[in-house]
Amino acid sequence: MWPTAYLRTSFWLFLAVCFGCNPPETNPGLPYYNTPDFTPVFLESAGSVAEKIPHTIADFSFKDQNGVTISQKDIEGKIHVADFFFTSCGVICPKMTKHLKMVEKAFPNDQNLVLLSYSVTPWIDTVARLKKYSEANRIQSKTWHLLTGRKSEIYQLARQSYFAEEELGFSKDSTQFLHTEHFLLVDKQKRIRGIYNGTLELEMQQLIADIKTLQQER
Repeated sequence: MWPTAYLRTSFWLFLAVCFGCNPPETNPGLPYYNTPDFTPVFLESAGSVAEKIPHTIADFSFKDQNGVTISQKDIEGKIHVADFFFTSCGVICPKMTKHLKMVEKAFPNDQNLVLLSYSVTPWIDTVARLKKYSEANRIQSKTWHLLTGRKSEIYQLARQSYFAEEELGFSKDSTQFLHTEHFLLVDKQKRIRGIYNGTLELEMQQLIADIKTLQQER
């Protein structure tokens, strides 16, 4: 069974591909996701965002593949995409990395788009190991950060801020292994605006389109 959030995210793309039609002109734009069950919230007025969508990505601080500290300051006022992987993953993670490279390629040298790949085995994925992984996968973007740090902090951020495992993960503690193929799209105000299956190339097309939509928002 497909995750409900995946089905919601793919709805307009499904219509366009299968029926050759465009979303109706009354489409209010990308929804907001305020809860771990990923119920979409559409707002008519930007002025009501803070009141109706209080959930934002919490502060964080981790090292990337270059040994540079990356924190919430590096995503302030920028769109970012987050995913969760580990370098020793045999099948799913390489596919996710390959698909995220489609996003990297679609927005070359875009300083206002940040890609954050958090390691879910940070006790193994040292800075040096992440550097080797980035070189092996030819990651070129200076704003694509492979992150490592304290396991409990990464897991809490993933589950409590990104809702990475949807409602099933929200209640898990930091001792339970984190595993998700989801990519999360977050806007300039650090609010979640999309969830995508990172193993599906078609979903990356939707993600790229949604990033372009967010770039038009003020």
